[in-house]
Order: sequence, then structure tokens, then C-alpha cells
Amino acid sequence: MNGDSARLCERSRGNLGCMEFSRPPLVIAFELSEKRKAIVADALAGASDVVYLTELDEAARAEALRNAGVLLTFNTSKELRPGEAALLAGARLIQFMIGGVDFIPLGELPKGVPVATNGGGYAESMAEHALAMALAAAKRLILEHGNLKLGQFNQFTQNRMLAGGVCGIFGFGGIGAATGRLMHGIGMRVHAINRHGRTNERVDWIGTPERLNELLEAADVLVISAPLTRATRGLIGAAELHRMKDDAILVNVARGEIVQERPLYDHLYQSSY
Repeated sequence: MNGDSARLCERSRGNLGCMEFSRPPLVIAFELSEKRKAIVADALAGASDVVYLTELDEAARAEALRNAGVLLTFNTSKELRPGEAALLAGARLIQFMIGGVDFIPLGELPKGVPVATNGGGYAESMAEHALAMALAAAKRLILEHGNLKLGQFNQFTQNRMLAGGVCGIFGFGGIGAATGRLMHGIGMRVHAINRHGRTNERVDWIGTPERLNELLEAADVLVISAPLTRATRGLIGAAELHRMKDDAILVNVARGEIVQERPLYDHLYQSSY
């Protein structure tokens, strides 16, 4: 790389084609359709050239990564080949498309290169999923769908109303806040926990992680949307589950490791009798 200029060459069918860049390009590590490529080009509006890593041969891939200004990736461990991560030492940013990178081997990336995640990027869709799961449990959708297959229509079995109840949200970031807005929309009160114990979002109660027990005891629906960290790994165990209401609904849209698996199975087994 010479200053802010870059040169990328790719050998194809015996010919060597080269592209000149006035600035370090955006390198995209995953495949995109032509329609999505047009969206990328429109969004950049000429601010940067774009190189698609999947379209390059081995030599050109190496050159693209050496010259990259920004790498856009979902998963470097799958999209980069052995040894390629080290070629990003001159990059200005490695931008992940995913929100949680706890499963990414970040130690393989060059030291000193900033790494960013897409936290909250899928907040609305995940919030809809959390609401759908809560309603499915409250309205017994899976159970009654199975009964319908057997020719049983239990029209007089009363379902639960979520309106008027408390939705407890542990992890009140982008997903948690979006979930809270939907839960308010169906008439639930929202109790939330984040690291600071404050928010500009509409809530009926908010606290810090030290007040988790209060959240567990109040929640009719508990939504877990916190990142997996040393502090949250295995946070919900037998003691926490026993603090919850007997008919509380647990929806985990975060990492499974936040809830201890064996205590959860035992709790569900005991609750069924």
C-alpha cells in the first residue's frame, strides 16, 4: 500500500487483471447477491471501493486483505483461510455483521486493529421473536397444535392473558428495549435490568444486575437478552429458577449458556408434577 492508494491484481485464465484504488477498500468476506451488492454501492455512495473476497483467487485474496481499509465479516473463523487473518494488520477496522462474537477466536486477529460488532442490528426481528415465543407459551400453541393433529379441539381450555402482567427483561440493550416496546404494546408492564440501572426507554421499573432477584420474583414473562460474559455465564441456575413464579414463562433469545441446563431440566420436570 502506498499512502492511501491500493493496487489489487487477480490472475484469471492466464491474464493478470489489476484494479487501482484511490483509498484502502472495503473488503467483504461473504457472498452477496447482485441486488445486495447494489445496496452496498448505494449506501457507500462512492466513499469507498468494494472488494468481494469470495470472488478472488488465492493470491488476490492475500493482496486484498493486506490493502483492506475495513473488513466486513460474519465469522472470520469460517470466511478467512488459515493465515489470512494476520494479513489484516494494516486495516483500520474489522466490522462484524453479528451482534455477539463470543464464539469468534478474536485472539487470531491482529493486535491493535479495532473490532466492532453489530449490537442491536437485529433488535426488532429478535424482539418479535421474543414476543412470539411468549405468546406461543401463554396460548398453548404447540400443545394445542399437537392436540388438533389427534382430532382434539379444546375450545374450552382457558389460555393465559399476558396483558396486565409483568415482562421482566434481563439485558436492556437494543434487543431488550425493542422487546419492551412490543410488550408495552400488548398491555404488559416492563421491568428491566441493565448495567447502569437507567434508561431513556419507557419502563415501569429498572435496576442493575444486583437486583436480579427482584426481577425474577415479579416477572410473568422473563426475557433474557443479555450478552454472554463471565458475569452472565450460568447466571440462571436452580436458585434463580425457584424464585420465579410457578407459571412464569422463560424466553431466552441470548446465548444458551446463560441458563444452566441441568437445573433447567430438573425445574421443568418438577414443575410438570
